[in-house]
Amino acid sequence: MPERRTVALVTLGCARNEVDSEELAGRLEADGWQLVEDAEDADVAVVNTCGFVEAAKKDSVDALLEANDLKGHGRTQAVVAVGCMAERYGKELAEALPEADGVLGFDDYTDISDRLQTILNGGIHASHTPRDRRKLLPISPAERQDSAASVALPGHGPVDLPEGLAPASGPRAPLRRRLDGSPVASVKLASGCDRRCSFCAIPSFRGSFISRRPGDVLNETRWLAEQGVKEVMLVSENNTSYGKDLGDIRLLESLLPELAEVDGLERVRVSYLQPAEMRPTLIDVLTSTPKVAPYFDLSFQHSAPDVLRAMRRFGDTDRFLELLDTIRSKAPQAGVRSNFIVGFPGESAADLAELERFLNHARLDAIGVFGYSDEEGTEAATYDRKLDEEVVAERLARVSRMAEELVSQRSEERVGETVHVLVESVHEEEGVYGRAAHQAPETDGQVLLTSGEGLSVGRMVEAKVVGTEGVDLVAEPLFQGSLARGEEAGR
Repeated sequence: MPERRTVALVTLGCARNEVDSEELAGRLEADGWQLVEDAEDADVAVVNTCGFVEAAKKDSVDALLEANDLKGHGRTQAVVAVGCMAERYGKELAEALPEADGVLGFDDYTDISDRLQTILNGGIHASHTPRDRRKLLPISPAERQDSAASVALPGHGPVDLPEGLAPASGPRAPLRRRLDGSPVASVKLASGCDRRCSFCAIPSFRGSFISRRPGDVLNETRWLAEQGVKEVMLVSENNTSYGKDLGDIRLLESLLPELAEVDGLERVRVSYLQPAEMRPTLIDVLTSTPKVAPYFDLSFQHSAPDVLRAMRRFGDTDRFLELLDTIRSKAPQAGVRSNFIVGFPGESAADLAELERFLNHARLDAIGVFGYSDEEGTEAATYDRKLDEEVVAERLARVSRMAEELVSQRSEERVGETVHVLVESVHEEEGVYGRAAHQAPETDGQVLLTSGEGLSVGRMVEAKVVGTEGVDLVAEPLFQGSLARGEEAGR
């Protein structure tokens, strides 16, 4: 019997890429590939790249080069780039990085097994020519669903699969194979974005916004719960737009209670919310539905009106603070995180001071700060009044220091609160760590439990916050076991 072909998936970037990798894994496993964890144990190393900002692109190139170094020293025979950077640059990336044996775009995903086999056999699959994916679907959102079947939408794999392709768990299973044993998993709610932020290139290579059908999202969540997942995080480029192409802009409000009712699930989290699109009905559902985390990942980006207008965004400091007051009036313990860009073209000292005023009053649990840099193909790259790199670096360092102090202060405010912690790691030496409702995976800090007796990964524990370590919390368990329905923190 011939030895099975082996493949390793190396994932960089955001949670959306993680979902895409698990869909690729599902397709490959269904076609007979053996999935392995380490690239050195694989015939083919597939690197799911990120193409968002310069630092992420550098990380992607480094990962490809690192995988290439394994060739000739172990089992690895080929290295293939997929993901956003591969989609965005295609042939250009292939020419600049000959170490990659293949550069595959989103259109190649449905035939990923054949593509990898061709490359493994020494053949050449032509790298794709990048195109503006916004032009692949109708301009009108209402007309997009009818065209969706003809467009590659990573992470939108069918839930009712053709015979012979469904995983062993049955035909209701999604075209997805979990790549780790974490009790947390992301579920793609939609793809693409219709917003035209002047600094962002994502819509050009991810395409226009298109929602997944609620039934597919619900069935995938059920399947994940059957695999032992306790928390699902809904991801897309813009979750607040969910349903607009299905004729119901409030579809998320009706879907969330259904997801929360899935057997075995302890928590549902929603990420990537646009402040300008927040609705009172959505705030109500996020702050009052049992098992739905009162968590708000709000994309503010800045708070000075002139900078926001140049970014093609909306709002200002006072309106943003009013939104936060509304949220906290309904759920005082609600978690809020956001990202900000400093040094945007034309940003004045007064604009920076306005951003600092907002940060000082916002009481955010987690803050990401980025220095502006040109992204090719974006409107902002053509702007005048660019700030010197030294000025951008100084502002980045200044606001980053401020952000670090502010999130530490916000953590200290939580001392004495009761939180519900999903246990994610149990180690005899390092201790027991998990996350509370206001903490998303990998971005918002974690909770160290002072006692781990009887605890295991995937358990939900009620605990009292007794200390802090920067953005992280230290909490003492009050009882152990599953969180009773309706007792989510902040209610």
